[in-house]
Amino acid sequence: MRVLIVGCGYVGLPVGAELVRQGHEVFGLLRSTTRQAELQGVGIKPLVADITNPADLAKLPAPFDWVVNCVSSTGGGAEEYRRVYLQGARNLIEWLAAAPPQKFVYTSSTSVYGQTDGALVKETSPTEPPAETARVLVETEKVLLEAARQKKFPAVILRVAGIYGPGRGYWFKQYLKNEVRIEGKGERILNMIHRDDVAGIIIAALERGQPGEIYNAVDDEPVTQFQFFRWLSEMLDKEMPPVELEPESADHERGLTQRRILNDKLRTELRYELTYPTFRQGYAAEIHRLKRTGELKTEPDPE
Repeated sequence: MRVLIVGCGYVGLPVGAELVRQGHEVFGLLRSTTRQAELQGVGIKPLVADITNPADLAKLPAPFDWVVNCVSSTGGGAEEYRRVYLQGARNLIEWLAAAPPQKFVYTSSTSVYGQTDGALVKETSPTEPPAETARVLVETEKVLLEAARQKKFPAVILRVAGIYGPGRGYWFKQYLKNEVRIEGKGERILNMIHRDDVAGIIIAALERGQPGEIYNAVDDEPVTQFQFFRWLSEMLDKEMPPVELEPESADHERGLTQRRILNDKLRTELRYELTYPTFRQGYAAEIHRLKRTGELKTEPDPE
């Protein structure tokens, strides 16, 4: 297959590298020339373009059999999200209309879910998030699903949970730096997925995903913040983080992540077997890597 990876970064690079290993011809789209050598090092052919600029897209060497859009914003607010995700998706749909791919996989986010009551959430659950950035992602999904319905555009949507893996993992890194606090009783629910599994799920979606369908990309075990830190504490022989009793006004913000996201459809329809079914396997591998490279101090905390 001739494959285009839009956004060849933390997730896109390993996706492209694995597709190259499988024998596909892979192109990686970057916004600048700074990382071209990195892509070439794993056999990906670098292209430079900005998906928010239709003129840039028109210069690319289409057609492509598979397209993956795993672009990320540069950390901006809602306007940046609208530009990169929403307008970027519209531009890609229009550009690919002349020679549609066989499959188009887009990585959305589980932040599109707005449940605050700890509910079990599946792909058909309501998507009414309070955050404006997440609402932009919902709108982007709608644009892709409408194109799938009206134009037979082969869009497959992956709603990706919090990604961790080599060098990544917000709560883990904060814990290592002694800069994290357990919020209240630690009941906040964390839904996570290892980077390697995100890459594997994207490839499974290219191979077996159904156009117009949505799949949650999340591991098998949502975990409370307290349970997560208790496990890390035991693994690292390190004290638990201190507890921070939050003011009542913070309850709503904490509740934004109060849902347990289900991955049944991932396992049954995409038939994907997780390499790291829970955070335990994934973070055990990361802890082992950090110890092996000398990046992690293994001494227990001082008394």
